[in-house]
Amino acid sequence: MVNSKEIQHYWQQFQADQHITDDYYTAEQYGYGQKIGDELADLIVKGIKTATTSALELYEPNEKKPKVGTYNIVLDGSGHPACITQTKVVETINFNQVSAEHAYHEGEGDRSLAYWRAEHRKFFQAAYQAMNQTFHEQIPCICEVFTVVYVSGKK
Repeated sequence: MVNSKEIQHYWQQFQADQHITDDYYTAEQYGYGQKIGDELADLIVKGIKTATTSALELYEPNEKKPKVGTYNIVLDGSGHPACITQTKVVETINFNQVSAEHAYHEGEGDRSLAYWRAEHRKFFQAAYQAMNQTFHEQIPCICEVFTVVYVSGKK
């Protein structure tokens, strides 16, 4: 379960350690479920996963979209902070045009474009279905590249 006080403390520790005055950040778990959340957080902390992709059409109307410079507290599968990343690149690209390079930087599976497409197709199909929408190969995807800027000891 996500502990907002723990997340806020982690952010404040980062601000103090890095002399950051920016107060805006996001906090999120990658993937669904504890096992996947832990695996993806670990890949990010290790610097293997340096990119992610989301479906533009699934954002709520007032939901903030990724933008360059934004800090994100990556949560593990239990909702605890694993690290902080900073967004470096944001591009909107159709699903069927996502590059092999981006797939590689997502750091999952064998890091191939074929693996990326198969896994993201399943993920997006389920997400679109949950929103009563239909996935298609030309959906606009927000492709984000980030770097780890902070890792503190875990409890």
